[in-house]
Amino acid sequence: MLKNTILLSDGGLGTTLEDHFHLPISHTPLWSARIILDAPNTLQQAHLAFLEAGSRVLLTATYQAAFESFERAGYSHEIATESMRNAVHIADQARHQFCKEHLDVSPKDIHIALSLGPFGAVLAPMQDFGGIYPPPYGPRAYSDSEENTTSFGDDIEAKNNSVKALTRFHEDRLRVFTSDKETWDKVDFIAFETVPVVREVEAIRKAMDNMKETISPKPWWITATFPNGKYPDTRQPGGDRYTPTKVAIAMIRQDNDLPVPNGIGINCTALKHIPELLQEFERAMDGNRKLSLVLHPNGGGGFDLSTQAFREPEENDRWAEDLANLVREAKRRGWNEIIFGGCCKTGPSDIKALGEAFSEE
Repeated sequence: MLKNTILLSDGGLGTTLEDHFHLPISHTPLWSARIILDAPNTLQQAHLAFLEAGSRVLLTATYQAAFESFERAGYSHEIATESMRNAVHIADQARHQFCKEHLDVSPKDIHIALSLGPFGAVLAPMQDFGGIYPPPYGPRAYSDSEENTTSFGDDIEAKNNSVKALTRFHEDRLRVFTSDKETWDKVDFIAFETVPVVREVEAIRKAMDNMKETISPKPWWITATFPNGKYPDTRQPGGDRYTPTKVAIAMIRQDNDLPVPNGIGINCTALKHIPELLQEFERAMDGNRKLSLVLHPNGGGGFDLSTQAFREPEENDRWAEDLANLVREAKRRGWNEIIFGGCCKTGPSDIKALGEAFSEE
């Protein structure tokens, strides 16, 4: 995808809009996508802040953007379509404005990644960390009083119907962008992020397979989330969770005739878990490092599932230095194409420090 290139990505857009631009967007149906409608100029300024910090990959404000989330927020199908496309154009405007102010940087040096969260990102409460999906997408909706599960158990028909429903969800959202050439031409990468269940990995690959005849190809990746270092999905109700190795195998296995993503990785996960998780991903690669590696860990103290809030960073936090060292080690182990940056609670200052720490080599 990148031909022996290491690219510095941006940080957590939603938390940056809240923490640095003081916009109240959390706990709303649209989260960062709300700013496409309410404050597009501020969104462009956020992109520019990451570019000034050294980012050369911008993820669009579309992580939670889908017809379902816009409908829940009270917007029409037409407004949803226009807004999702506008997110790409706003990132592109930031790219060109930055290059006008920095003549040593070409627009070709800055890549726009279309951020597409999982189905769980459009639910209320959000289930991108939990993977508790309502029928037909999952076995049952999230409940405060009953046991929650991601697994259909032995019900193969229900599982297959779930994959079909999730495939339609991802296809419908992709078509918003692919059906408009001006928008699609501005997209450099497709980023399927924070995927919490294995059957959604399969659904994403099916969606990309179904779209292959109607779109010009773009490099794409899938990243999974591991809250507290564990994958949310389980094989049986109340059973063992899928191991990181099994998750990576689901992303790249070739015995199902589905397209293999150009990159795989981990996002929205505390940095302290990444080294062990990456070891398990590498077991699935079996020595093959032809794919790109994508790493976007959370910053600070990480996300606390019990409180649904981010912990404060520790005084001796070395997030930038530790992630830079991890990327160097991954490169030495044979990952020649790496995209790395931050996820939640990482702002422009964190990305600047990360770029400086990595360049110290």
